[in-house]
Amino acid sequence: MKRKIVNAGLGAAIGSLFALTLVQPAMADEDLTKRQQDPNQWALQTGNYEGQHNSTLSQINKGNVKNVKAAWSFSTGVLHGHEGAPLVVGDMMYIHSAFPNNTFAVNLNDPGKIVWSHKPKQEASVKSVMCCDIVDRGVAYGAGQIVKKQADGHLLALDAKTGKVNWKVEVCDPKVGSTLTQAPFVVKDTVLMGCSGAELGVRGAVNAFDLKTGALKWRSFATGPDEEVNLAKDFNKDNPHYGQFGLGTKTWEGDAWKIGGGTNWGWYAYDPKLNLFYYGSGNPAPWNETMRPGDNKWTMTIWARDVDTGKAKWGYQKTPHDEWDFAGVNQMVLTDQPVNGKMTPLLSHIDRNGILYTLNRDTGGLIVAEKVDPAVNVFKKVDLKSGVPVRDPEFSTKMDHKGTNICPSAMGFHNQGLDAYDPESRTLYAGLNHICMDWEPFMLPYRAGQFFVGATLAMYPGPNGPTKTEMGQIRAFDLTNGKAKWTKWEKFAAWGGTLYTKGGLVWYNTLDGHIKALDNANGKELWKFKMPSGGIGAPMTYSFKGKQYVGSMYGVGGWPGVGLVFDLTDPSAGLGAVGAFKELQEHTNMGGGLMVFSL
Repeated sequence: MKRKIVNAGLGAAIGSLFALTLVQPAMADEDLTKRQQDPNQWALQTGNYEGQHNSTLSQINKGNVKNVKAAWSFSTGVLHGHEGAPLVVGDMMYIHSAFPNNTFAVNLNDPGKIVWSHKPKQEASVKSVMCCDIVDRGVAYGAGQIVKKQADGHLLALDAKTGKVNWKVEVCDPKVGSTLTQAPFVVKDTVLMGCSGAELGVRGAVNAFDLKTGALKWRSFATGPDEEVNLAKDFNKDNPHYGQFGLGTKTWEGDAWKIGGGTNWGWYAYDPKLNLFYYGSGNPAPWNETMRPGDNKWTMTIWARDVDTGKAKWGYQKTPHDEWDFAGVNQMVLTDQPVNGKMTPLLSHIDRNGILYTLNRDTGGLIVAEKVDPAVNVFKKVDLKSGVPVRDPEFSTKMDHKGTNICPSAMGFHNQGLDAYDPESRTLYAGLNHICMDWEPFMLPYRAGQFFVGATLAMYPGPNGPTKTEMGQIRAFDLTNGKAKWTKWEKFAAWGGTLYTKGGLVWYNTLDGHIKALDNANGKELWKFKMPSGGIGAPMTYSFKGKQYVGSMYGVGGWPGVGLVFDLTDPSAGLGAVGAFKELQEHTNMGGGLMVFSL
């Protein structure tokens, strides 16, 4: 069965969509809920609905991690960046690749044999409108199906046992620069999905599809009229100073919101008690801030939406009128902690703008906003009462001016990587970038399907590393106050994120090809292994027949690796990445696959 859905970047029949939102709330998917709570499996890219990316497995620990060896490996046969991680559901593992988005199923009893594979045929022209490499952030599981996407804008559900296509829908249109790179997210009987393409002027939206049929349930945009942004009647009632109604058009000049970006291609989290899911909308378009006066709501916003209707309960815009490409799509981590003596539902988020935020995830109230690195200079601070960042005008990016020594760079001090949380010590282990930039804007017209950026960038290491050449770090943060506990520096950006296991270990990949394990108490390196290619995804873990395994995708690429994978030499190419990561090719080469480790 194939269903055609109206393109998310071109608009929608809003009246009929809102008729579809009047559905009865469904019971949570008990199968997926049980599997994500079983440490032997790895059924979500984020590890669990809370987005904590951790595991209670402890067979591998600080005392024996030195004995970990490679257990088996798998090549996807595809080069370029491999973000995300494989899933383990029962005794099956599901592995994905970069474009053309192949999927493989292997039985853990015999991982050397492919049970089934799904290899879609896509137009090669799709690759030309994919920003920052042809990555795929992984597949999802739900109701006995593997849910995947193709870069060409299609979302599919495959029978988990056979690989047979159960349904296929069109979500977005590459002809206008809208593609799919995000991992789908399954909640209850719903698949949540967003398109990429803000760098091409795509108007962002989050889309909800029926898990069993692929039918569109609702669609909520990031910009535009309130009925299309899908605001609840009491939107932001607890924090009216964040802004409430009419701002999706009023904070834009004319109809600029129609090509205003705000796409979401990052990670979701879900609170079953509140029935709210959380995500971030991305950067406005174009990057040149002079071309779009105003706060540009609701780009750069943390959203809390009802899963069944898509209606927004609250929204907090972190960077009004973004002028640095601080796309706010990063991971949301849900925890419950005491605030002023009362147990409170919290959401924590490290943004590209270099700020670690903690908010009340029920009301949206801002509690903590701390710099993740003292090098952050675009903001002096965030005013906790208003929620508005206090800018330093020295590091603005206005026309006819070349901004220098701007920190963070457009890559942010945090990007797409999934980070890990230890609930016992209330510590978040974050993979960070440490990159600053020079920025020179220019004017350009909008043309559908072409890049709509308007800035030339140069990137380089931040100022306060041990040798001032480091571009990455693993940093432990106390989530009760947002303060750093310890830091482990890396030569290149820590792009893929981290995994925490209860054996007291923090696992992560490096762009130059290592997977490492650190002591969670102090960041001391306890183990490392050189993979065939650089790693830009986060490790995962599972247990099979009583033995713990740690798995990691390899395959250098992503935004930091565009120079290497596309053989580019102009330092300004890759939106500034080529110059920053020119040494990467001296440490690794292209690849694509999976490494699995055990004692």
